[in-house]
Amino acid sequence: MRIPHFLLTATTALSVFAATEVAAAPPPSIPLAQAPSYADLADLALAAPIVAGVEIRRSTRLKGAAAAAAPAGKARFYVEADVRVLIRGQQGLPAQVSYLVDLPLNARDRAPKLRKARALVLAATVPGRAGALQLVAPYAQLPWTEPLESQLRAVLTEATRPDPAPRITRVGKAFFVPGSLPGESETQIFLNTEDGRPVSLNVLRRPGETPRWAVALGEMVDEAAAPPQRDTLLWYGLACFLPRALPAASTAELTPDDAAAATRDYQLVIEGLGPCVRNYSRS
Repeated sequence: MRIPHFLLTATTALSVFAATEVAAAPPPSIPLAQAPSYADLADLALAAPIVAGVEIRRSTRLKGAAAAAAPAGKARFYVEADVRVLIRGQQGLPAQVSYLVDLPLNARDRAPKLRKARALVLAATVPGRAGALQLVAPYAQLPWTEPLESQLRAVLTEATRPDPAPRITRVGKAFFVPGSLPGESETQIFLNTEDGRPVSLNVLRRPGETPRWAVALGEMVDEAAAPPQRDTLLWYGLACFLPRALPAASTAELTPDDAAAATRDYQLVIEGLGPCVRNYSRS
């Protein structure tokens, strides 16, 4: 049967219009309770051997025993995705990957539509299973956005520098030296690090001036020492892992008055660092 020319033209026009509508439609959005903080992203990035941008090809809601471990209000999905960009991964990745993820259901207990959604996944490979990934945290599938990818890249770039920020393991000894003038003093609190590099917190008080504090990355404290810039790995290591109060062992060798002064100066540093905000649990 021959199709009339005017019908063919109309059909073609409708097809072009439909294709334009589909192309213009935004991809599905991955549900997320709230935006991850810098600390959330650092937790994920430092724990993940694999960081990739993917486009979800298919998601299957699991049933029965396979889904029993999902938290209340969420369902477990088996996701198959195409790798669009490998941000981190020394061994590379196949073109397609799969992983399990728990996602919230809507008010009608329905699963979110994930097909063609773009995501950032932070994961580890599953030994012996090519293309199989395991997310490093329950929230390690993030909806892709350009700003979020840029943030992750910045964290990973800083983490892989030749001299990355040292990882703090504990607070060491504190020293307090009073000055020659009333109200003048200097406190130095040493921090133990994973790789043994010297790090210290330093507080300088002078009469009539606002107390100054700094972080020194080295044996000597110089005028260049300053508080760490917020939302950097040095800030993250201090704000998120230092105890909120100076341990008693750090001041055990000081007189009671000097111990009280060192404790006061430690609190000045903690307040200066500000809170470590985490919107998601690390477990």
